Amino acid sequence: MEINSVENNPALMKPANKQGKKDVMGGGKFGTEVVHNRRVLGVINQNLGGAGVAGGGCRGGAQPHPCVANKRASSQKLAANIANKKQCFPEEIKSNPSNDDFGVWEDQPVPMFLETSETTSYQRDHHMEEVEMEDIFEESVVDIDICDNENELAVVEYVEDLYAHYRRMENCSLVSPDYMTQQFDINEKMRAILIDWLVEVHHKFDLQHETLFLTVNLIDRFLAKQSVIRKNLQLVGLVAMLLACKYEEVSVPVIDDLVFISDKAYSRSQILETEKLMLNTLEFNMSVPTAYVFMKRFLKAAQSDSKLEQLSFFLIELCLVEYEMLKFPPSFMAAASIYTAQCSLYGVNQWSKTCQWHTNYTEDQLLECSRMIVGYHQKAGVGRLTGVYRKYNTSKFGYAAKNESAKIHV
Repeated sequence: MEINSVENNPALMKPANKQGKKDVMGGGKFGTEVVHNRRVLGVINQNLGGAGVAGGGCRGGAQPHPCVANKRASSQKLAANIANKKQCFPEEIKSNPSNDDFGVWEDQPVPMFLETSETTSYQRDHHMEEVEMEDIFEESVVDIDICDNENELAVVEYVEDLYAHYRRMENCSLVSPDYMTQQFDINEKMRAILIDWLVEVHHKFDLQHETLFLTVNLIDRFLAKQSVIRKNLQLVGLVAMLLACKYEEVSVPVIDDLVFISDKAYSRSQILETEKLMLNTLEFNMSVPTAYVFMKRFLKAAQSDSKLEQLSFFLIELCLVEYEMLKFPPSFMAAASIYTAQCSLYGVNQWSKTCQWHTNYTEDQLLECSRMIVGYHQKAGVGRLTGVYRKYNTSKFGYAAKNESAKIHV
């Protein structure tokens, strides 16, 4: 039968004596230090063996019990063996105690029912401890607005309502992902060339991020409703950027600057006429939630640093150029770009519960779009459309374009 150790079986423990004497096994620590109310074996044997010893012998000179006489030699031998083991192998005794080392407890076997009860209780307590630890370390949703409680511009009281409104309104700003089939003189490649060029113009004018996203939104919404000939496509792009600047920027580029960057392909009057046409076609609806507003919120949920932020914007601007990305809502594209950037910088499985809560998208939902973004990232620096790559390959944007693409398995 396997003998339980003192440390593992609470039923075998003895109360400590008041003098604080240490264990008979060498007087030092054995695993954890346990102080027992036992005298040294030699003293016990002396007291039991000698009649009339003061305070220790048998009362009235009586003979010792036969069992004590039979065990005296074995007890002395056991004490000698323990002493020898302690002197020769002190470390071995501490780390690998054998059953012989606990022979001193064999005189008092534990009842089977008590041993089973104690073991079951220990296992149950240990299991409850594990469950409690799991609850402690279970990931929770972080309150990302708590640091802005004192910032009135952060409108913490209304921010959730604002983004709920953006969610409802983003569907109103979507265009059909196949609207190009209604255009007879332009196609997806021409659109990609236009937006790639506008990315460079936007960068040279040092405009806000919001302006670029709104510009692309205005172009797509206008082309979905109005047929445009090939030679006027660049004019549509210039006018869309002019309107976006009037909506978002403090300092707006003058019309003469737009005429200049178009190499005087269009006159001032043409720009003004197209501006009126675009506003009337869109019914003056300029207030639409673009991917930018979701990017800022989702990056906050991801607790991003500047490196993650720059890479996320690099990836989503690559998506602006691609016509096939129109099938995704702005919020979804923003979440997928941030998720892909996380995978690129830190590896997979970075989508936290906080990100999932604020984006309303799970990691599995983002995988398809994320793989498409990885493809754009891999070919960003090759071919003709390299405007986004060159923009983000500068010190201003932390050379984000040089980051390796994410490794997302199919």
